Amino acid sequence: MTVLRGLTIAGVPVLLGVPQPPNRPLPVVLWFHGFRADALAHAQQLERCSDAGFLAVGVDAIGHGARRDEQLSARVAESDGHVMQIMREQIALTIVELPALVEALVRDFGADRTRVSVVGTSMGAFLAYELLASSFSVHAAVALLGSPMHVSFDALVHACDRTALLSITAEHDVNVSPDAALALHARLGDDARHHILRGSGHLTSREHWHEAMELTFVFLDRHAR
Repeated sequence: MTVLRGLTIAGVPVLLGVPQPPNRPLPVVLWFHGFRADALAHAQQLERCSDAGFLAVGVDAIGHGARRDEQLSARVAESDGHVMQIMREQIALTIVELPALVEALVRDFGADRTRVSVVGTSMGAFLAYELLASSFSVHAAVALLGSPMHVSFDALVHACDRTALLSITAEHDVNVSPDAALALHARLGDDARHHILRGSGHLTSREHWHEAMELTFVFLDRHAR
């Protein structure tokens, strides 16, 4: 079973799982956590990823985890409901770091730069959509409990010509509406890759989280290798 290591790679704090034996070059899964969480929140999923043969990399976003911004709570309290703006700032800063992180993973851990996939939860899902629409090369993407509401649908449709995307949303999510993901997948013509957790809110039950994770790992096995 994988033993995760907390490391700083290219200046980015990560929780790393290296599959054994490390048959290089390795497909990579970058896993992005939610707002005010950290990579450790997904330790179980990172272990499972590594055990399945992926180089599993849980990334601490800017202002989170090992580089927690002590002023974040104050900023949120003073934001007058504009938390999304704060979150998007941190997403943008985190994305800037990723090319250097990937190059270091290629150089030092045998990663395959042509097979870098992403999984994001909540804030991490917003990041996954942003990343997919950027110039960053994404092999496959899973967005859980997030929204593409701030991203160009044209850019996402173009990206999905080369990248498989799975969106998982919650039916009764009052924090993040599933409507934009539903509209995106309707335009893509692949409604089957938008899964709605029926009866769930943003904070999922154990059963709904298990449902989401099983779908995620089936998808990664099919599309991220």
